[in-house]
Amino acid sequence: MEAAAQAPGGPAALSCFSYNQDCTSLAIGTTTGYRLFSLSSVEQLDQVHESNEIPDVYIVERLFSSSLVVVVSHAKPQQMNVYHFKKGTEICNYSYSSNILSIRLNRQRLIVCLEESIYIHNIKDMKLLKTILDTPPNTTGLCALSINHANSYLAYPGSATSGEIVLYDGNTLKTACTIPAHDGPLAALTFNSTGSKLASASEKGTVIRVFSIPGGQKLYEFRRGMKRYVNISSLVFSMDSQFLCASSNTETVHIFKLEHLTDSRPEEPPTWSGYMGKMFQAATNYLPAQVSGMMNQDRAFATVRLNISGQRNICALSTIQKLPRLLVTTSDGHLYIYNLDPQDGGECVLIKKHSLLGSGKTEENKENDLQPPLPQSYAATVARQSTVPSTSTMPGYSEDGGALRGEVIPEHEFATGPVCLDDENEFPPIILCRGGQPGKAKRS
Repeated sequence: MEAAAQAPGGPAALSCFSYNQDCTSLAIGTTTGYRLFSLSSVEQLDQVHESNEIPDVYIVERLFSSSLVVVVSHAKPQQMNVYHFKKGTEICNYSYSSNILSIRLNRQRLIVCLEESIYIHNIKDMKLLKTILDTPPNTTGLCALSINHANSYLAYPGSATSGEIVLYDGNTLKTACTIPAHDGPLAALTFNSTGSKLASASEKGTVIRVFSIPGGQKLYEFRRGMKRYVNISSLVFSMDSQFLCASSNTETVHIFKLEHLTDSRPEEPPTWSGYMGKMFQAATNYLPAQVSGMMNQDRAFATVRLNISGQRNICALSTIQKLPRLLVTTSDGHLYIYNLDPQDGGECVLIKKHSLLGSGKTEENKENDLQPPLPQSYAATVARQSTVPSTSTMPGYSEDGGALRGEVIPEHEFATGPVCLDDENEFPPIILCRGGQPGKAKRS
């Protein structure tokens, strides 16, 4: 669920790469265009779509497993292009006052981040709803959008010199709160699947903090390492919010488990070490907050040692074929899939390596797991049962371009009505529009 990540300077096979909102699809951008892959299988990497119409793509974002994809190229870095790729048509495009640095999507909102402003669009008709002007200089386009469109929380840096986070409600279009997350500037932000937690890291990359949303209270604090500062390139929750994964420019990927160990830990035997441990824990109550916080930080539950170092990479925690997996995509054009032990953690085991630039066969409608999974524990995925639709449902939502046409979802999924996303209905429901400024796109 990481945004398109630009590779560092030097020769790189991929100019950008990103997972979709529920980590069921991977998008990559190259000098010749972009490609979309399904992540429903470990052994086979199915290429869903390939386009060579727009060269030098540096942002490509797909809306869940739908036909909607947003593309930005170096040829026109101030223009956002929205496509229905299965129909081969452009839905619309918008031009902005400066280069587009990042784009975020959910089923309610489309966010365009420039260096000193943020544009919020209604994704159903692409109408510009709000422009947040004069934001602190944000050269990397750092921001995060909750994939839960019921709240559509947006997080972005509130300062260029400190780690302040601005939490903005994308539905009510009002600032919810500010969070003093770190001393130094921010480097990474991510929401969990429900938008109830927000994780952050600073440019130092040594400490990762998790806050409650919308209140902003600190819930967890994890230490990635103390020996050296790193550049956090990817920060992502698992869909069930039990795990948090962080990768950087080093060879180590860290996975943290979000649990209160003091609540589930069995009573320790009356040993000298146990006694000293209790004394040490009690002493933290009398120490300054910064010192006691350092003592209470949890270390990684699981790790991965990559065979590469210094390359840009992004990670995802996903359930593939009913088992928890760690996915790592690297700028040299490879996807690594690891097994994650949800009970004991430890070193994750590499089970498959895919080349993203091979001559794979395009299979337009061979995506399984297309609908976003319900948040649940990894242990429960093995015995997953089919969900029974609510009695209050509305038809018409299809994310695969037709293969699942007729599926129903709860009525509360859409605030203002159904969104049709099949081959007979354009998404969003507007006519082709070209060459407009934000909020003023022309319709043909």
